[in-house]
Amino acid sequence: MALYKILVVDNDKSMAEVIASSIESEDYEVMKAHSGAEAVALIARARPDLVVTDLKMSDIDGIGVLKEAKKIDPDVVVVIVTAFASIQTAINAMKEGAYDYVIKPFKLDELRIVVSRGLDLRMIKAENVSLKKELERQYGLENIIGKSREMERLFETIRKVSEVDTTVMITGESGTGKELVARAIHYNSPRRGSQFVAVNCGALPEGILESELFGHVKGAYTGAVSTKAGLFQEADHGTLFLDEIGITTPAIQVSLLRVLQDREIRMVGDTKSVRVDVRIIAATNEDLEAKVKAGAFREDLYYRLTVIPIEIPPLRRRRDDIPLLIRHIVGKLAVRTGMVKTVSDEAAELLCRYNWPGNVRELENVIEGAVSLTPSATIYPRDLPERVRNYAPDREDGAGQKTLGEFMSLVEKRHIESVLKEVDGNKKLAAEVLQISLASLYRKIDELGIGGQ
Repeated sequence: MALYKILVVDNDKSMAEVIASSIESEDYEVMKAHSGAEAVALIARARPDLVVTDLKMSDIDGIGVLKEAKKIDPDVVVVIVTAFASIQTAINAMKEGAYDYVIKPFKLDELRIVVSRGLDLRMIKAENVSLKKELERQYGLENIIGKSREMERLFETIRKVSEVDTTVMITGESGTGKELVARAIHYNSPRRGSQFVAVNCGALPEGILESELFGHVKGAYTGAVSTKAGLFQEADHGTLFLDEIGITTPAIQVSLLRVLQDREIRMVGDTKSVRVDVRIIAATNEDLEAKVKAGAFREDLYYRLTVIPIEIPPLRRRRDDIPLLIRHIVGKLAVRTGMVKTVSDEAAELLCRYNWPGNVRELENVIEGAVSLTPSATIYPRDLPERVRNYAPDREDGAGQKTLGEFMSLVEKRHIESVLKEVDGNKKLAAEVLQISLASLYRKIDELGIGGQ
């Protein structure tokens, strides 16, 4: 089966036949049209990948065919054939979206090369569109797992923030998924057609980080053998994600503040500034307010970065989401590795009880280890790490209960207490939020020993 469709358009039937015969191959299905009107109708019906059209024709000329083809399929590749070797003809064709032009008389090998390169461009464009769609799907909100109240609030914030173009600061413990949230904001925003560029500010020394962010000119320092654009330029019209922003040095902080204020960068070793259009999303697992008070982080930069703050809750604060995450991770591993496993109720109870200092990342690692090392189709408590099996939290930390019923009662109690606190003890409003009757709420308060409400 042919990989590409090609349409050859020429009033001269013999010339159309020569061109068609010269480019025909097992990979190309070559069609012919002998007028502009016939060509336009065939383009609409057959949707060719590439069109080779003569410039001068009696009804619709080559420029007209080009314009109509682009209306039907903006990505179609059009090559103009002309005997009028004027620069203006080429300029007009290229302005209207032609890929290239060849001048009569031409060598058939030359035309074949132009056609081959044009189809390569078509393939690259199609791959880029497919990749962008896959990225948008991969980093959509549906890939951030959670149904707890904390996560519902987070989803709502992401939706709102994605619609505006404001600087965002994401805070949360290590492993909570700060980069995933940053990517979700980008791929749900008007900037999703441009680059999302991530850099870990804590992983690079100051000199290297400066060059990575802002680029450098040739000779700026020893080893700078050529001019190199920085990540700000790479992310132009897109989003730059600055992870571990709290670890940056005072010098880097000054440079970042200048970018936020002036929307300009200066490459290392250069005297000129370059304008950039970049949305910045920063992230940290540190207490930046405390660092500001201690003089370890610039106050003006802190306020520039935290226009919209987003806090990602740790996993221990949203234990209701752990069963969902377990299913999601096991399913993802099954697709990736081909190992289909289930998690026993006893193992799931231990996973729900553990406090997860490494958050979702740690949960993923634990489950992946169990899936990889467990010979049976079911993961049991014995397959989990010792720290998970033997974890015994005190009552304040989450659940020191032995049975699943005791554990779920404690989860229920904590959730009701949290809702009552949010509504300032208004039981009627709390019952509405919990979607239970007021009588049921009073009964739960009595059964679970919820006091002081």
